[in-house]
Parts: sequence; C-alpha cells; structure tokens
Amino acid sequence: MSNRLEGKVAAITGAASGFGAAAAQRFVKEGGRVVLGDIQSDAGLALAAQLGDAARFCVCDVTQEDHVANLVDTAVSAFGKIDIMYNNAGIVGAAGPIHTTPADEWKFTLDILLNGVFYGIKHAARAMIPQKSGSIINMASTAGIMGGLGPHAYAAAKHAVIGITKNTATELAHHGIRVNTIAPSGMATAMVAGLSGDPSDIDGTIARLAAASPLKGRAGMASDVANAALWLASDESGYTTGHTLTTDAGTTIGATTNAPNFVEYTPLIREAGKRGIDD
Repeated sequence: MSNRLEGKVAAITGAASGFGAAAAQRFVKEGGRVVLGDIQSDAGLALAAQLGDAARFCVCDVTQEDHVANLVDTAVSAFGKIDIMYNNAGIVGAAGPIHTTPADEWKFTLDILLNGVFYGIKHAARAMIPQKSGSIINMASTAGIMGGLGPHAYAAAKHAVIGITKNTATELAHHGIRVNTIAPSGMATAMVAGLSGDPSDIDGTIARLAAASPLKGRAGMASDVANAALWLASDESGYTTGHTLTTDAGTTIGATTNAPNFVEYTPLIREAGKRGIDD
C-alpha cells in the first residue's frame, strides 16, 4: 500500500527529531506534504531540505499560542489547507518526589505537554471546521493510562491529553473532524536515551528496551509511533475518533517479560479446591 496520504497536508510540532521527524518522513513518503514546527531550527531546516518541496519549516515554540497559530496558518498558506495536525512536541520535564518539585518546573512542563496540545487542537479546529474534515493526533503516553510510569508533571499532563482528546472528539465529530491520541511506552529515541545520560546512544537504548520488552527481544522504535500516526492521519481510520492507540508491547494490559500464570494445562479448578468438571 502506498500514497496513503496523497493530497493531504500535515502540521507537526516537535518535528525536528524523534517521533515528529519519523512521522514527517513517513507522511511525505506516503504522498503527504508537511509543515515542520520546532524550536530546533538547524535540525528542522535540515529535515525540510531533505524532504524537498513537500516540506516547510517554521519556528514553533508550543508554549506560545501565536507560534502554534502560525504553524497552522503556514500549512494553509503554503499548501492550501490543513488535513492533519500532529501535536507531538514534548519533554520529560519536572522530575523527582512531589514534595521537592519546583512550581515553576511543574508549570513549564504542563505548558509544553498540555497547553501546547490545547493550542494545537484549537487552531487546527479553527482551520478544519470550515472544510468539515480533518484528523488531529495528540501525543500521550502509557504514563497517561497507568500510574507510576513517569514523573508527576509528565503523568498529569498525559492523563489530561487523553481527557481533552475525548472531550474535543465529541465536539468536533459534528464537523467531520477526528481527534485521537497515541500512547507510547519508552521508545528508542534521543529523549529516552538521554535519561541514561547520553542522548546519542540509540543502540544502547535499543538493547536495554529490547531486554525489558514483553515482545521478546523487540524494542519500541520511533517508526512504530510514526506508523500509528500514519494510520490515524489516513482515511483508513476514518471511523475512529476519541481513541487512545497504544504502542507499548502490551505493558498497559499487564504484559511483562515473564510468562503469565496458567501457561500450562491444569484441570478445571472448582469450589473448595476440587478439580475437573465431574465430581
């Protein structure tokens, strides 16, 4: 299957690296055109140059509403419309025990991870409502589904992203606009590699993630998230909205590196320790 985004235009925040860059490359490969938003200008301009006439770059700090509005407007002015808004920009943010978390770090984290998504939904909706179509994709996390998987501010923001996804999906469905969320676990990106001290150590990160994956020997990659974004961006998911699509090897359903209980046959277990169907 190819050209799954033929004729479609996407805006992506946090597009210069990680999930955003992987999605941009995949979208263009599938016939789409993209506007790349990021604060990493050198990396963003280099990626736009690599992608050629199908891409534009503009500086976009998602904590600034006018930057996000400009990203959407650039898509419309450069390519005539916007079909896809991928609110991807993110950081790890404030970390540590709740009683030592500085308020300014908490607010800064939510400003990027939550308010940036709000601005993206708001301004994408502004452009999409008149055309009565569009797909908005938000970046959540398994830390937005379960507790204990991320720092407090990060987890709070990601839970909220899933909430605003559901709420806006119910509103915007009436305008033919779909809103969905992707919730990855730790994936082999520079952000995750940086948690171990070296953002460039992708190979080492792949090895560590593969060893801890419920899917034996299989690390999660940026391409896995890009593939999820591609499906949500395309017409193949045209009847899906308000959904949180996990890319987590089953961790949020309880899958672990250990085999589950009851992997070997044992006679049916009944009351008071009796076994079997017959008394």
